[in-house]
Amino acid sequence: MRIRLTLATVATALVGVFVVPSAAAASDAPVTPLIIGGGTVSSAPWAAAVFSNGSFTCSGTIIASRWVLTARHCVSGTMTVRVGSVNRTSGGVTSGVSSYSTRYDLALLQLSTAISTSYVTLSSAYPPVNSTNSIYGWGMTCYEGCGASTTLKTANVRVTSTNVTDAYGGRAIRSTRINGNAWRGDSGGPEFYNGAQVGVASTADGVNIQNYGSVAYNRSWITSVSGV
Repeated sequence: MRIRLTLATVATALVGVFVVPSAAAASDAPVTPLIIGGGTVSSAPWAAAVFSNGSFTCSGTIIASRWVLTARHCVSGTMTVRVGSVNRTSGGVTSGVSSYSTRYDLALLQLSTAISTSYVTLSSAYPPVNSTNSIYGWGMTCYEGCGASTTLKTANVRVTSTNVTDAYGGRAIRSTRINGNAWRGDSGGPEFYNGAQVGVASTADGVNIQNYGSVAYNRSWITSVSGV
């Protein structure tokens, strides 16, 4: 999530940093949030850890054998991904990124190597306001002073609006925490409703609110680029 620091100063190297909702996307520097609260995940064959120049920067999902969906603000340097492991440091399958395409705060990474796994289902509809959705990511586990989680985390959130904006002005889904919230390192990670991905982590305040770029709003673009 392009979660950029709000009040906190980050002294440690942070993986993908969320951009604060009120901040405009000023640069394409990697930003990554980590889920605060929630719990860990034991299996996620569709999960993608995104790396820039060898360092973990963001979360994401694999949507087809050669395509990973993440946030635009995560795109930087020489990129690689690890797919299918809940541990961002080992396991799964790794691949380089040969090219990418962006729209608002979404990015599609074209993989150098095809990966066979269970791919996420993308939604063509917005989740209902007041619905309970789930978010996933390797982001920070506290507001400041701790690093990204090694194990993939998840939390439940409540949708409050489907008509806010992401870090680059695209339509986004806003939610508030139920048992956890997204923060730095969770950037690019998914939001699910009824088993389908509805959002891509873009901005957050690290305390309660997160905005996820809408998959439905960008659905035709995703299909035009990836064929999915």
